[in-house]
Amino acid sequence: MTGQPPLLAALLEGKGLHRYGTFRAAYEKAARSVDRNLGGSAPSRAQFHRWLTADLRGLPYTDHCRVLEHMLPGYSAAQLFQPCPASGIPAPVRGAADARMSPVLHNGQALPGTAALADVTAVFASRSEFAAAIEPRTLFQDASHIRAAGLSLNMICQQVPDQQLLRMLTEGTQVTCLFLDPGGEAIKAREREEEHPPGHLTGWTTLNIDVMSRLRDRLPADAQDRMRLGIYDETIRFNIVLVDERVCVVQPYLPHARGIESPTLVIRPDGTPGGLYPLFEQVYDAIAERSRPL
Repeated sequence: MTGQPPLLAALLEGKGLHRYGTFRAAYEKAARSVDRNLGGSAPSRAQFHRWLTADLRGLPYTDHCRVLEHMLPGYSAAQLFQPCPASGIPAPVRGAADARMSPVLHNGQALPGTAALADVTAVFASRSEFAAAIEPRTLFQDASHIRAAGLSLNMICQQVPDQQLLRMLTEGTQVTCLFLDPGGEAIKAREREEEHPPGHLTGWTTLNIDVMSRLRDRLPADAQDRMRLGIYDETIRFNIVLVDERVCVVQPYLPHARGIESPTLVIRPDGTPGGLYPLFEQVYDAIAERSRPL
């Protein structure tokens, strides 16, 4: 991404934060608000210069994106690093989730003829780009029911703090996690396909199952049924996360490629004929029927 200065540069100049010293102070304050462990994580002067000149090959690390979105609410990280429109600074979108899930490609460019996309509202070239643009804790905020089926389900098990999950479950959220059986044949086949040493994916999946099992044990007795865990043993094709009836995140598993390298679709049901949400909900339901509870 080179050429015209990005939207980030225009917004920071408007706030008087275009000089490194003042920006660094504001960044550190915002970082501590996002996560107290992010204190001291401000970019270097050279990094800051690259941000303002769009001298980047992709988005910054996820934590940097989180802080920038906190500093500049209403703009997604993907938007911030796109060229500032010649027509002027666009108005912020009220509600971070709406800003992150606007109909864009992974590079943030609006799609012409978006009706052809049915209910797909965003496409990212990789899971890492998706993670940089959409924060899982925001995705799950105020959810009543989260249903997930995949391999290790890192989006839930590793990217959402335990305390947030505990609070959600205690307050009534239902969470169902269906893992690829760590003792089954399908996970061994996937290890071979991704050229991992034997036991690599098995170890990750076992760890995440243990994490969620311990979390379930910490819940009050009347809330433990809200955490449902299961395993299934069949060829892994998709990682599917359904949040209520409002959003579906789909990540396919590609041949001979690590999961993190796979594209990500964000789907929001809108009643469009031929929409993909019902299709992937059916895929999830079929896996759930064949799964074994833990």
